[in-house]
Amino acid sequence: MENTKKFVELLKSDPRFTTESYRFVNEALSYAQSILDLGETVESDVPVRDANAVEKHITGQDLCQAAKDYAISQYGLMAKMVLANLGIRKTSDIGDIVYHLIDIGYMRKTKEDRREDFDNVFDLAAELDNGFSIEYKK
Repeated sequence: MENTKKFVELLKSDPRFTTESYRFVNEALSYAQSILDLGETVESDVPVRDANAVEKHITGQDLCQAAKDYAISQYGLMAKMVLANLGIRKTSDIGDIVYHLIDIGYMRKTKEDRREDFDNVFDLAAELDNGFSIEYKK
């Protein structure tokens, strides 16, 4: 119940993002964890249920790339529009969502992670358009 209350307050505090915006970023994180070869693991500075648990670390840049790839795989040509409707137009928007979730305890970060890691990683709109073109036959 407490988690629901925190999330509702979060939605009220930043109306740029909806429940679906947060769901998308969470799904992109799961996607990143499933496809990235992250090599060495790092421990979070936030306590977890199992003190011995170690998870693979996803950087801000990794998550931005995974979010772009996940959006294209899920929405194809509509990816740019779908993400724009979710309030996600720049990689910094992904960072805002992640750090909102960190603030309410839904995500964790390492001591090295910074909010700025998400700023200007790449031009999200251009990357979502990249590789797609419509050819008209005469």
